[in-house]
Amino acid sequence: SGAEYMVRGRGYATSVEDFEKIVVGTDQNGTPILVRHVGTVALGPDIRRGLADFDGQGDVVGGTVIMRYGENALNVINRVKAKLQEIEPSLPEGVKVEVTYDRSELILEAIKNLKEKLIEEMLIVSLVILIFLWHFPSAIIPIVTIPIAVLLSFIPLYGLRLTSNIMSLSGIAISIGVLVDGAIVEVENAYKRLEQWIEGGRKGDYHAIRLKALKEVGPSVFFSLLVIAVAFMPIFTLVDQEGRLFKPLAWAKNLAMAIAAILAVTLDPAMRMLFTRMEPIRLSARWIPGIVRGWASKLATTVAVGTYYPEEKHPVSKVLFRIYEPACRFVLRHRLATIVTAVTLVLTTIPVYLRLGSEFMPPLREGSLLYMPTTLPGISVTEAASLMQKQDQVLKSFPEVERV
Repeated sequence: SGAEYMVRGRGYATSVEDFEKIVVGTDQNGTPILVRHVGTVALGPDIRRGLADFDGQGDVVGGTVIMRYGENALNVINRVKAKLQEIEPSLPEGVKVEVTYDRSELILEAIKNLKEKLIEEMLIVSLVILIFLWHFPSAIIPIVTIPIAVLLSFIPLYGLRLTSNIMSLSGIAISIGVLVDGAIVEVENAYKRLEQWIEGGRKGDYHAIRLKALKEVGPSVFFSLLVIAVAFMPIFTLVDQEGRLFKPLAWAKNLAMAIAAILAVTLDPAMRMLFTRMEPIRLSARWIPGIVRGWASKLATTVAVGTYYPEEKHPVSKVLFRIYEPACRFVLRHRLATIVTAVTLVLTTIPVYLRLGSEFMPPLREGSLLYMPTTLPGISVTEAASLMQKQDQVLKSFPEVERV
């Protein structure tokens, strides 16, 4: 029935004839039954214990590349591909190397996915900053800070020989929303001080006002960003699988935050001091029509100077105040009911929380299928080859399966 049975015996057989004469039983008359009565004894090669099949076409020779610990997987794969191309002309006629599983596809897709997410996060954060500040010259500083901090964080990562893998790029991704906090605080404080300077009749040099505003919050911003970086320090105490997995994330997160802290007291104040303008821009080119020159001057003023609104007259703040103030007053009038409601809502989540599952790592859908059939023990190699070829043909009927 397609099965094989291994029988092991100890004795002094030294030839094929000795094995043929071994008694395995007796018949009804008590006559001994020898091995040669029930089978054929012959010298043969080593018993085959495995086989490799490709697309149901029959036996092939398979090989797996084993990478040294600490190597860059993508670099190793590229070197293997180069070596395969080098030896291809020397292969016998009709022999070729087919790649059945290429890990570089997963690596490149993962990097592409994370790059897209990084770009999306930068665009969303920049858009939110621009909408809520409603002042392009101020918003451009934290917007510029994001890509600069991300790019600079790769320098220490390279120095520490940390590769750009899923975890290290994830560390940078989760930092983007926090990278600009320092720049936003500095910009908002400078915006407020300049708005007060305008309301006060523009007395004194606005450069001094702007510098004073930056010095007011600079130290606090610097150390607040460092505190966020320190919060990830316990991850470095992880060992074994957890340590190898999460340490690149912690390194990337901490380095990005440390660089953001340095930029908050160097680049951001310098940009604010260098590019802030308080006087409207008037284009004087005579060759431009008057109406066009007026609109161009207005646009240039909006982009380079902007309008400093008092908080209560800010276009975005006015809308938020109308929504927030009634809710805030309602909560202050019903303090006890608000607290009881909040505690009740938290308690209602406990049954749901207890029924939530847990997992160390979410499943990774890399786009490759690993098919590992299981059979009863004792199946012969010939029967295994037959089953594999039949199942290969079935699997190839699915459009998403390219190689088996």
